[in-house]
Amino acid sequence: MAATASALGQLAALPAPRHYEDNPATRDRAWVKWGVIGVSLAFFAGFLLLPLATVFIEALRRGWSVYLAAIVEPDALAAVRLTVLAAAVALPLNLVFGVAAAWAVAKFEFRGKQFLISLIDLPFSVSPVVAGLVYVLIFGAQGWFGTWFIDNDLKVVFAVPGIVLATVFVTVPFIARELIPLMQAQGKEEEEAAIVLGASGWQTFRHVTLPNIRWGLLYGVVLCNARAMGEFGAVSVVSGHIRGLTNTMPLQIEILYNEYQFAAAFAVASLLALLALLTLVLKTFIEWRAALAAREQREEEAQ
Repeated sequence: MAATASALGQLAALPAPRHYEDNPATRDRAWVKWGVIGVSLAFFAGFLLLPLATVFIEALRRGWSVYLAAIVEPDALAAVRLTVLAAAVALPLNLVFGVAAAWAVAKFEFRGKQFLISLIDLPFSVSPVVAGLVYVLIFGAQGWFGTWFIDNDLKVVFAVPGIVLATVFVTVPFIARELIPLMQAQGKEEEEAAIVLGASGWQTFRHVTLPNIRWGLLYGVVLCNARAMGEFGAVSVVSGHIRGLTNTMPLQIEILYNEYQFAAAFAVASLLALLALLTLVLKTFIEWRAALAAREQREEEAQ
C-alpha cells in the first residue's frame, strides 16, 4: 500500500500533459499550413474554375444575340429535352435500385453478397464505350435480339430507349455506393427496435431508415443526375448521332465543335454547366432548409 501511495504521489507531481494543439512538437508550422492551402486553391482555380469560366467567356464572346440564337436552335432544344428525359428516367430507376441494393448489402447476410457488390461496381471498371457496344450487340440490327425487335417494329439502338439504357448503366453505382457504407455504419438496432414495437417494413423505412440516410441519399442523387446529364461515351455509341432525335447535349457539343461552330458549341456547353450548377444549388438549399428545420425542432424540444 505504501508503495502504491508513493507511486501515485509521484504521478500526481508530474506536470499535466499539454493538449495536442499546444504542443510545439506536434503543431504544424504556419508556412506548411498556408502552403497546403495555397496549393489546394491553386489547383482548384487552375483545373476547375478556369475551365468553367472559359466556357462562359467563349460562349458570350460574340454577344448575347449569337448566344441566344445557338440556345434556341431546334437541334439544341431537342438535345436539351433528350438530356433531361434520359436523366429523368435514369434517376428514379437508380434511386429504387440503389436503395434496395444498399439495404440488402448493409442489412442482410446472404450467399452472393460479394457478387452483388461487384455488379454494383461494374460500371466503374467497364469503359462506357464498351457498355454502349454491348447494347449494340444485344439490340442492334445484327444483334442477338435485333431481328425480333425489327419484326415487332421496336427500336432500342439509335433511339431514345438505347440512350436511356446506356444512361442507366453508367449511373447505377452512385446512389448505392453512397448508401452502403452509411447504412453499415448505422447498424440494424434502430430498425429492429421499430419492428419489435410493431412497425411494418414500410413504416420502419420511412420513419427510421430514411431520416438517417437522407443526406447520403441526396448526395447520391446529385451525383447520379450530374453523370446522367454529362454522359458521352456510352450514349455516343448507341445514339447514331441523328440530329434532333438522338443527340444529347454532350453529343450536340461535339458535332458543333467538329463543324467549327465554336460559339454555338460553347453556348450549349454553358447550358450544360448551368444545369449542373443548378443541381448543386438545389442540393445546398435543401441541406440548409433541413439543417434549419432540425435546429428549430431542437429549440422547441429544449423549451
